[in-house]
Amino acid sequence: MAKSKNDNSNILARNKKAFHDYTVLDKLEAGIELRGTEVKSCRAHAITLVDAYVKIDKGEAWLLNAHISPYEYGNVFNHQAKSSRRLLLHKREILKLSIKIKEGGCTVVPLMFYLKNGKVKVQIALCKGKTHADKRDTLRKRQDDMDAKRLMGSKNRG
Repeated sequence: MAKSKNDNSNILARNKKAFHDYTVLDKLEAGIELRGTEVKSCRAHAITLVDAYVKIDKGEAWLLNAHISPYEYGNVFNHQAKSSRRLLLHKREILKLSIKIKEGGCTVVPLMFYLKNGKVKVQIALCKGKTHADKRDTLRKRQDDMDAKRLMGSKNRG
């Protein structure tokens, strides 16, 4: 049987707070440069992306503040939990991101870590920060949608 596209078994970690704090403008898939024990920790779902962000420095993209827990069975070769990790992107993608960041008001945050063909990938997004009012509007709209679905479901039954 073929796997469905919505198969969540390959997702290692999600940044749920990013959708609350930012409006996502554009998404990209990036590879990530990891050491051996970092890959094993990722496969064990030991990743936290809450305060993580991407910085463009000297033509390279770096993932900062992503917490990958030290591998439980690692020895002296274990990795640092919050080290900066290089993202593997094409030059034109990095250039496009850096131009958007310099225009102002935009930042790049990781949305999720996942496995693709046995390799760890990161979905990053170009985002614009939400104000407090925008966050309330988003929550109100989500609540209205849920209420509408609930009403439609009750009308179909009765």
